[in-house]
Amino acid sequence: RSLVGSEMGIRDSARAEQGHLEAVSRLLGRYGIEDPADDLALGEFSVGALQDLYDRLIAQGSQSLAEALKVGAAIEQIDIVDLKEEITQAEASDVQRLYGNLLRGSENHLQAFVSTLARQTGETYVPQYLDADDYARIVAPAATSSAGRGRRGR
Repeated sequence: RSLVGSEMGIRDSARAEQGHLEAVSRLLGRYGIEDPADDLALGEFSVGALQDLYDRLIAQGSQSLAEALKVGAAIEQIDIVDLKEEITQAEASDVQRLYGNLLRGSENHLQAFVSTLARQTGETYVPQYLDADDYARIVAPAATSSAGRGRRGR
């Protein structure tokens, strides 16, 4: 894909992420739960381990395009692992549905990061957080979809 195409993909991802944040915010409001990130600045976390991970990933992703794509893939894997666990614990159907939607989004984003890394750098991404079978199941469609843009064929 051209640089312009990559920039369009980034804007699409940013819009998707904003939609995810809005969906979570609506659900928090529905259940009367205060958003734990309300008083935090961008890139600031109240949990030390998350702050450390964020700082490490920002430093890694700032090194190059390839490293930024690897960081994106790592973040999506972490989200997938966390969402799978949360889905099993959620009792409310609307919460399960939201987590399922977020899970599918993270799987699509992981496909995009992996396929873009391969296209832009020739590198093959090695999963860090998912087991080999889950990773293969998720990224396999990226190899066969048009331009590796996920299952929906946007």
